[in-house]
Amino acid sequence: MTGETPHREMPGSVVLEDRPASREQDRRKPELAGYVRLMDFLDEAGRPYRTIDHAPEGQTARASVLRGHALAAAAKCMVVTVVGAAGPDGSAPAAPVHAVAVIPGDRRVDLAKVASACGGGRATLAERGTAERLAGSVSGTITPFSFHPQLRLLADPALFDHEELYFNAARLDRSLAIRAEDYRALAAPRVVEISEPPR
Repeated sequence: MTGETPHREMPGSVVLEDRPASREQDRRKPELAGYVRLMDFLDEAGRPYRTIDHAPEGQTARASVLRGHALAAAAKCMVVTVVGAAGPDGSAPAAPVHAVAVIPGDRRVDLAKVASACGGGRATLAERGTAERLAGSVSGTITPFSFHPQLRLLADPALFDHEELYFNAARLDRSLAIRAEDYRALAAPRVVEISEPPR
């Protein structure tokens, strides 16, 4: 008895993984710490989701093909660093602000809008080491959740035009599909326009 709660399937889903024994094996692999934390969180929440195994891939467009869905239904995630953002009292904080920007896979992030959402200043994509440390997973597998107190979570409203969202599960060879509204309820992102319309 492991104490873990098997995940609830979505209608028509195929369970590919996540038996308790498999999760216990994953716990012993440091490189899968972000994956285990995400799956534990989802199982404890009790919302349905699907796991999708595929060839290792971290590029959104190619991963979408492997998963078999429209690019726009992918939750593309990137960590952004904002410097010079105003603090609560209007002063500029000494430390930069970091946020996960989650946008539809067919869009580009609008860094100026991310900066504005974080209080102003200048936004750039975070350095790879910083992004991976805050997100808890390697580049190409960053999830649309934040488990770090210094990492804000912003989601573009266009994400919720889709009934179901897809994203890598903090690993290159496995993805998740979850209802958009369930994602919104679980992750509790700040929903704000941060993307450029698809061209």
